Amino acid sequence: MSETEQDSRFQPIENYGVIGNMRSVALVSVEGSIDFLCFPNFDSPTVFAALLDPDRGGSLRLAPVKDGMRIKQLYLPETNILLTRFLSEDGVAELTDFMPVVETKDKHPYGHHIVRMLRVIKGQVAFEMRCAPRFNYARSAHTAHLEKGGICFVPESAGCSNMALHATFPMQLDGSDAVASFTLNAGETAMLAFGQVDEEEKTGPASLDADSVNMRFEETARYWRKWIARSNYTGRWREMVNRSALILKLMCSVEYGSLIAAPTFGLPERVGGERNWDYRYTWLRDSSFSLYAFMRLGFVEEARSFTHWIRDRLHDDAQRGPLQVMYHPDGRQELEEEILDSLCGYKNSKPVRIGNAAYQQLQLDIYGELMDAVYLANKYGDGISYRGWQNMQRVLGWLAENWQRADEGIWEVRGGAREFLHSRLMCWVAFDRMIRLSEKRSLAAPVEKWREIRDTIYNDIHTNFWNEDLQSFVQFKGGKAVDASVLLMPLMRFISPTDHRWLSTMDAIEKYLTEDSLVYRYNNVDAPVDGLRGGEGSFTACSFWFIECLARSHQVDKARLLFDKMLGYANHVGLYSEQLGSSGEHLGNFPQAFTHLALISAASYLDRALSGKDNTPWR
Repeated sequence: MSETEQDSRFQPIENYGVIGNMRSVALVSVEGSIDFLCFPNFDSPTVFAALLDPDRGGSLRLAPVKDGMRIKQLYLPETNILLTRFLSEDGVAELTDFMPVVETKDKHPYGHHIVRMLRVIKGQVAFEMRCAPRFNYARSAHTAHLEKGGICFVPESAGCSNMALHATFPMQLDGSDAVASFTLNAGETAMLAFGQVDEEEKTGPASLDADSVNMRFEETARYWRKWIARSNYTGRWREMVNRSALILKLMCSVEYGSLIAAPTFGLPERVGGERNWDYRYTWLRDSSFSLYAFMRLGFVEEARSFTHWIRDRLHDDAQRGPLQVMYHPDGRQELEEEILDSLCGYKNSKPVRIGNAAYQQLQLDIYGELMDAVYLANKYGDGISYRGWQNMQRVLGWLAENWQRADEGIWEVRGGAREFLHSRLMCWVAFDRMIRLSEKRSLAAPVEKWREIRDTIYNDIHTNFWNEDLQSFVQFKGGKAVDASVLLMPLMRFISPTDHRWLSTMDAIEKYLTEDSLVYRYNNVDAPVDGLRGGEGSFTACSFWFIECLARSHQVDKARLLFDKMLGYANHVGLYSEQLGSSGEHLGNFPQAFTHLALISAASYLDRALSGKDNTPWR
């Protein structure tokens, strides 16, 4: 099989929508196949992973038999319910996919399931279904057996849950897979539910109850619409901002209040490259920025839940300081990295990694992002407790002794620690925000000591991270290359967006890292820094940072043009992966929280600027 033929087996990353229930997320292709699912939790082993290996990964496919049907996929407005429409002259069918969200804690039928509702609108359409789970990252075999009302899948691995498939149409077994073929006429419906067997009651699948499924659908639609109605954004890009907020909410743990960076692992930052990471965990950095995005839109409860999760982490000292870079959503600290041989990788991009060794890195910037989040939560939410304030002082006490250390930085480089500008910047933020909080809330603290350290860092950045030849701030102390992470300098109120030093830095970023609206993180080809081979795509969050910086420097028309262009890179349902390739294809894990929160920030500020309200304070 040629390389082109092998690649054609894979759906492009942008050809997926996602559904979820704030416990796990499934990726649904435009062809009606669920090709990725970690279950029962965000960071659990996969049940379906055809996205990473069409032959061995497993999937749940439900689609018309007829070839050549036109396909449209969309979200029902203001929900995370996905609709895939199949159209032809002979018939039109709709497939509705969702994971039920029930606000009460009582047990409900299909409470932690994928539900698929099929309806023929006109004509007659024949369908085929194949449910082919491949448990534990396709490393564990399983048995399947028919029971009254459905099929049970029993994995041989002790760590995997038994799964049940329910359907309103007859199913058979094909080895360890469930299969079905059936035909629907106009007005007829079929339903399917795939989820966890009740381990307490040891019950297998019961007959699928259509009334219960319809009730779950109505409750779920009502939940999402009620939630997004709380958004206070009413600006020009309301639909895209709301979609980003809904996606961020989908990746928030309903149990713990944490937020994962993305629901996938192993999706490459360059096809055939080795930057294939696992993002199913909670990064302090991403979560802190997300808290900012939620508060900006008026979602205070999400900010409060994350603040509680953070409070619990402050009691768990890590190897490199009071906090570590990332955690499991439930707060567990161990994320040992390993390579999977059971999956070939997206378009044969290897290695396929699970776990993430970066959890052991020193990344000093996380303290700034954390303190900024704590400051904003106190400014716009509940006041900090005495115990919480003592914890903050303990963290700052450690940072006061360690802020000058070299680290691996925001991009988690594996080429050796350096004194990165962004890390130094966020150390400044950490002390600045705690000084502000202390003064705002009249909290006892060694403010004079903090102020001295803050000012020392300020002068250090302007003295040791400025390159006269480039007329730009540079990536690390003594370096001669620019880095897109400096775009956060004005956004964090470190420097005026109209300072001549900042404007010339923007010029350098545009010259060396930008192609139209696409912004790269850094140049790893001419000036290798991350210890990995080859290049990568443009980093979509950096594009939105660049746009917001343009708007803040009063280049509003240019910012709007680039923002509208970036909206054109979203996929068909408004989602973004981590990066964009040379031909605009989506790369990296998908969808990425970091990208969507950067979009929200840029859209919020740019809308205010266009409305003549750009002086509205936030931080």
